[in-house]
Amino acid sequence: MKIKEFDTVRLRDGRVGSVMDVEGDQAEFVVDVGSSPKDWETLYDVKPEDIIEVIESNPE
Repeated sequence: MKIKEFDTVRLRDGRVGSVMDVEGDQAEFVVDVGSSPKDWETLYDVKPEDIIEVIESNPE
């Protein structure tokens, strides 16, 4: 599965987030999760195996 910057993804733990950065050749991702500024969290070093599906793909 090809994951791109700004894709919306579902993580293995059930949370949904937006990919903010793709590191290397899809080796790691930076993903923002949460539904509002009160609970936003940035996850660093997200591995491809931590992402179970792309919910919405960035059309770019």
